[in-house]
Amino acid sequence: MLDKPGNSKHRMRTIGLVDMQSGGDVSRIITRGVGHLPGGSVLEKMRYIQEHGDGFRRLLLSEPYGDPYMSLDLIVEPAHPKAQAGYIIMEAMGYPLYSGSNTICTAAAVLQSGIVPMEEGEQTLVLESPAGLAHVTAHNHNGRTHSVTTRCEPAYVAARNEVVDVPHYGKVRYDLVWSGAYFVLVDATEQGFKITADEMPAMAAFGHALVTAARPQVTQEHPELGAVGPLPFAHFMGPVDKVDDNGFRSRSATYVHPGVICRSPTGTGTSARMALMYEDGEIKDGQWLETVSPRGSSFVGTVLGPDTVAGYRAMNSTITGKAWTLARSEIVVDLDDPLVDATDLEDVLDTEPG
Repeated sequence: MLDKPGNSKHRMRTIGLVDMQSGGDVSRIITRGVGHLPGGSVLEKMRYIQEHGDGFRRLLLSEPYGDPYMSLDLIVEPAHPKAQAGYIIMEAMGYPLYSGSNTICTAAAVLQSGIVPMEEGEQTLVLESPAGLAHVTAHNHNGRTHSVTTRCEPAYVAARNEVVDVPHYGKVRYDLVWSGAYFVLVDATEQGFKITADEMPAMAAFGHALVTAARPQVTQEHPELGAVGPLPFAHFMGPVDKVDDNGFRSRSATYVHPGVICRSPTGTGTSARMALMYEDGEIKDGQWLETVSPRGSSFVGTVLGPDTVAGYRAMNSTITGKAWTLARSEIVVDLDDPLVDATDLEDVLDTEPG
């Protein structure tokens, strides 16, 4: 029986969005619609919504509201006094602590939407991610952000020459690298891939099998950040071409579990690749690597210099890219809609009516 008008409590909610893309990957920036999240740091806020409001992530990454190829970036109050805004990253795999492409999109959206006032020319911006502070340099002109360079999380090689038996594919060798999340890095040529657009379904199938098989033998603990969840990513490494004395180029692709090959080569994937090259002496301080995705988009990573993470030899780097605005919109969520699972959604949404 249909409800009669006025017989039920008003259960409409609205969510404000700015959709951006960087390298072809869509990041949906949530500017309003979520209420206060308990916790001091952005990491604590992330863990709260992960445990008590994951329906929000599922809603906006699933039909009819979105799709799993998107990412979400929820703008929150920062805790660190140096940060001008905070952001929580949500993807099909869960809650990454840091992401290069999401940081590029969030920074551009924050400036172009006026959440942080834009300055003409070069502007420094500090964002608080769950992993800590993201130091960003934006280049702005006439109200638009034309490029964003973000300093990455220190990346380090956690394990070398690991082998896992992958059903239907046999034994696969990989290296494990942390660059804001754990990545298993595989030689694309060894697996028969040239990293082209027509190979994306086959790479997704291989990536799914590889991550599923490798998860039981890959740590879920970061030595400083604690629990980070099961292995989320695999990165396909193509051959490296030398461009000049300071730069290199390589076709690259990132798999996100479950089932997604990114349209961009991803910032954290690029950082992980550089960390492995740095460990092997193949790239040095001040040199850069351009990674090119299966669809032809690219990011440029630049090595800043060495660091350490809990005794591991690590590398600092930056990622440079550009974000484009796709849409500014408002989503209406009717909590009585049978397609909306409100069980772990309603409590994190603003109670303000639509």
